[in-house]
Amino acid sequence: IELAGDCIARVSAGVEPGDARRLAGPLIPGMPNLHSHAFQRAMAELTERAGTSPLNAEKRKGRYLCAGCGLALFTSEMKFESGTGWPSFNEPLPGAVETTADRSYGMVRTECHCATCGSHLGHVFPDGPRDRGGLRYCINSAALRFVPREAMAAEGYGDYLDQVEEIG
Repeated sequence: IELAGDCIARVSAGVEPGDARRLAGPLIPGMPNLHSHAFQRAMAELTERAGTSPLNAEKRKGRYLCAGCGLALFTSEMKFESGTGWPSFNEPLPGAVETTADRSYGMVRTECHCATCGSHLGHVFPDGPRDRGGLRYCINSAALRFVPREAMAAEGYGDYLDQVEEIG
């Protein structure tokens, strides 16, 4: 495994980021935030059961980061209640998320990955709020780490406080 900073840039032996099914072990060096459950969702492209995400109830202001590398992916202002059982966002931060075609299960969907480390985040659907662009980024909570606004400066995200509304 070659590492770039704290995230996987390439995986040797023919395993690409987002396809770690052939890697053994619950942890990947350089990705200390991922425990076995999160690793399976983020890197092996598995999906958690609907309604099991603790982030569904998260209402505080803050940023949602990639659990693998810490890249800021979404802000709390981008989150909305979709009724699907997974955290949903209308758009990602610029350059944070990449998409590919997912042809599994006999259908074609748009899969989204962290633009930095390739962690599987979830899927994008065209059924989001029309007044917010019409997209729904349906994200596995195990692929995310939430940092509340009041902790952003202490965790090194102080330069981005202006992108998250004041707690009022």
